[in-house]
Amino acid sequence: MASRLRALSLVIVSLWLGGCSGLLFYPEPGLPFTPARAGLEYRDIELRAADGTRLHAWWLPAKPGVAVKGTVLHLHGNGGNLAWHLGGTYWLPEQGYQVLMLDYRGYGLSEGEPGLPAVYQDIDAAFAWLAQAPEVQGKPLTLLGQSLGGALAVHYLAEHPEQRSRLQGLALDGVPASYRDVARSVLNKSWLTWPLQVPLSWLVPDDDSAIRSIDALGPLPLLIFHSLDDDVVPFSNGARLNAATRSPHRFIETRGEHVQTFTEDAWRQVLLAFLQDPRVVVTPSFPTSDSASESSQ
Repeated sequence: MASRLRALSLVIVSLWLGGCSGLLFYPEPGLPFTPARAGLEYRDIELRAADGTRLHAWWLPAKPGVAVKGTVLHLHGNGGNLAWHLGGTYWLPEQGYQVLMLDYRGYGLSEGEPGLPAVYQDIDAAFAWLAQAPEVQGKPLTLLGQSLGGALAVHYLAEHPEQRSRLQGLALDGVPASYRDVARSVLNKSWLTWPLQVPLSWLVPDDDSAIRSIDALGPLPLLIFHSLDDDVVPFSNGARLNAATRSPHRFIETRGEHVQTFTEDAWRQVLLAFLQDPRVVVTPSFPTSDSASESSQ
């Protein structure tokens, strides 16, 4: 019992000192493979945040011989590093979309330690690089945020209207509505922290959560995907964001595991239609069984 209490005390102290970072960010250093394994051309990009932190990113150009239709800035979820999240974007270059994949500070080959609000400087650095990259100029720019990356994007764009105005659209996939709710979910999975999941979760600041910012995105078109089967970020999060969104948007209910949306061709086609022209409501061939449904607003 004494060892259990000591362990619980350590958890509480780490949460108090680390705030939300200890529960929201799970980086893995290094890179187990590169896009070359998937047969993709790529460039390693070095970015520098305003505080001097060196960041690593991948640039995936459009497939040779395919006309460039636009650019996608990809912000990944809270675990692993770029390699873990290549599945969300590797298929876009073949469709004519070039992609900048960013690893936040502390992830992969990026320096530093992840945390709020410092990570917003990393998104700033990505926008700064896109602003000067010759291959990006004159092409539509869309941000794709998956899981935590989508939550970071919503708050960042609400606070940075100058960057928001550069986007033609924002696509969200499996995004948590509330950081505090995510922390509670994490604490719920451990026998050690389960009894105190509610009080411990209140140590996590919630002011930056997507649910508090999403109604401030103005006329920026949004496409929101969320799986009914998501056991990492429950479907209720997507439903809450859908209800709170005032921007022109579309809410897509999918099936399958967390942020595995683009393993299905139907949802790839929805995103491609959004990338081509987010202002137009396009109805591709959706599955008609009970396994998926679609609503718009």
